[in-house]
Amino acid sequence: MIDYKELQAKYEFDVFPKRDVVLVKGKDATLWDDKGNEYIDCAAGIGVASIGHSNPYLAKALSEQAQTLVTCPGTFYNDTKARFLELLVNSAPSHFKKAYLCNSGAEAVESAIKFARYSTKKTDFIATMKGFHGRTLGALSATFKKEYREDFEPLVPGFSFIPFNNFEKIKEAVTDKTAGIIVEVVQGEGGINIAEKAFLQSIDSLCKERGIKFIVDEIQTGFCRTGRFFAHERYDIKPDMMCVAKAIAGGFPVGAVLVNDSIEIPPSKHGTTYGGNPLACAAGLASIQFMKDNKLDERAEKLGDYFVSLLDVENLSKIREVRHLGLMIGIELKEKVKPYLEELMKRKIIALPAGTTVIRLLPPLVVSEEQLKIVADNLSEILK
Repeated sequence: MIDYKELQAKYEFDVFPKRDVVLVKGKDATLWDDKGNEYIDCAAGIGVASIGHSNPYLAKALSEQAQTLVTCPGTFYNDTKARFLELLVNSAPSHFKKAYLCNSGAEAVESAIKFARYSTKKTDFIATMKGFHGRTLGALSATFKKEYREDFEPLVPGFSFIPFNNFEKIKEAVTDKTAGIIVEVVQGEGGINIAEKAFLQSIDSLCKERGIKFIVDEIQTGFCRTGRFFAHERYDIKPDMMCVAKAIAGGFPVGAVLVNDSIEIPPSKHGTTYGGNPLACAAGLASIQFMKDNKLDERAEKLGDYFVSLLDVENLSKIREVRHLGLMIGIELKEKVKPYLEELMKRKIIALPAGTTVIRLLPPLVVSEEQLKIVADNLSEILK
């Protein structure tokens, strides 16, 4: 029998800390390892597999498109791309008029930075403490965590950081050079910290007054995760750009920046080889249509509330606070989470950290109530 851990370790230039499991198969919210062990997946590939693993609609769309046309550069029009763009833009709030397609969340953030600079002819950006926007140099420049940043400095200049949910500090940080303000609606990596309505609305108003581009990062919150198709729909705001990726195509790598009419950039100033290829667009079409047909936003809202109701927080002494929007759930502990994530793995439940003290749960939105109850029961046992 092939030792896949040994084989991968031999050839991979590895940048990830590894869990001692070889995952080989998935269906809906269940994963299997190479030994046949079954796991409840509360990570979804870090918020990616929202429509479930091995979704048959996605598999069919990829198969049919792969037999038709896989690649088509942006210098040509394409039927699948046109239909995907129409569905994507019409699924978003109406102030977004167009979308630029790329390959990942970090690439979407990189693009938004360039679009803001070109559209405003200004250079600087304001981001938030504990914010995470990606690991490429531009996206990393907007990311707060020093452990991610310090070995790669100097980064892109002109970025400053203010406390999340503190509008007065944002207002103080704005200068005549400020091109954009970039904010996650819910800080995922930072601890499942949820933006206050007044905070985002004040930023929205300030950006409109000062000619600054307001960029919302919905890479982790987008596509039904928080109980809305996009989390900022709860806030009555109209940002200039929205960065999305992760769940957009059911696990196939796709990113996008949705823009309003104030964003401009001429042809040849930006580009991508793979972004918007027909195979990716077919995956996005199938995934978004599945979300709509199955009302996954409503399902996430209902199941998130159901799961939190199962946790008797007052009698779980290790819990400091539970925060959630839909099925984006953060359980903040009074101590470090690593031992509890390891214990959950032993119990065949895959969960994520969000910082050092928060257990992050991002299950596929097709997860069953029975599976969520198993997760809640196990958490209740280990967090007494």
